[in-house]
Amino acid sequence: MSIQSDHWIRRMAQQHGMIEPFEPGQVREAHGQRIISYGTSSYGYDVRCADEFRIFTNINSTIVDPKNFDEKSFVSVKSDVCIIPPNSFALARTVEYFRIPRSVLTICLGKSTYARCGIIVNVTPLEPEWEGHVTLEFSNTTPLPAKIYANEGVAQMLFLGADEVCDVSYKDRGGKYMGQTGVTLPRA
Repeated sequence: MSIQSDHWIRRMAQQHGMIEPFEPGQVREAHGQRIISYGTSSYGYDVRCADEFRIFTNINSTIVDPKNFDEKSFVSVKSDVCIIPPNSFALARTVEYFRIPRSVLTICLGKSTYARCGIIVNVTPLEPEWEGHVTLEFSNTTPLPAKIYANEGVAQMLFLGADEVCDVSYKDRGGKYMGQTGVTLPRA
């Protein structure tokens, strides 16, 4: 496997719709204001989160169970910012919709701007032939409330190209998160 360059990312996005909407360069300013950058970088793509958030709450004192997740554990918020309570987390989704090629594995890493504030971004790999909006998880590891900005860069996708295609892709397996839109909660 090898990491794919900005040239490859642009070609795949423009010719094959791998990322929509797609920004071919780095955007660092919007409406005359500095923002946390997004778009194509040297060897990756910086994604934005949409303005739809699900903020974890413990008001129901339930047990977090990935096989039987209680939707009442989240409060839905639609806003330009998301305030994550101390030592808690929030879910969001990318603005961008992805269509991962069969010979590619995509890994998501948090941006250093957020990491330096104690905000960790966690996303599992995007497998070959997976498509959809990526559900992002933001953990606030600090004892203070933390802010996430919608429509600004939050994480970077790295694309690893294989020498040959996989035998069985995510699409072939009928993966449970295929084609997801919106913020998608755990499914058993």
